[in-house]
Amino acid sequence: MLIAELLRAKGSDVVTVRPDTTVAELLTLLARHNIGAVVVLEGGRIAGIASERDVVRRLERHGAELLERPVREIMTTNVITCKTSDTDDALTVLMTENRVRHVPVLSAGELIGIVSIGDVVKSRIRQLELDRQQLEAYITQG
Repeated sequence: MLIAELLRAKGSDVVTVRPDTTVAELLTLLARHNIGAVVVLEGGRIAGIASERDVVRRLERHGAELLERPVREIMTTNVITCKTSDTDDALTVLMTENRVRHVPVLSAGELIGIVSIGDVVKSRIRQLELDRQQLEAYITQG
């Protein structure tokens, strides 16, 4: 399945923050939207991605004072992205090799969506269910 199709099914909403957003504000957004990561934009361009994992890894080192620090101090700056023309198979490999769970989707250099590992798994399950139904129909029809 193409990433474009996956985005059509799940929607293209992306929660974003600025690099000067506090970690406490980041956590509020993650909880409010029930998501695991946000894209950090600066001047309309992707500056990084900040996830629950980024927060947890820094909390151990900095304690509660981390909550008042800016997202720029914890975000991942080497952001792995994909295009709408990529396939979910290729994205699975990309996510596995780079050990990432959220991948922003770009079109003509612009952010148009984000795909999580959960989105990919749901897509795969849906495809397997369709395949199963087609096989059952083939077998019962003859």
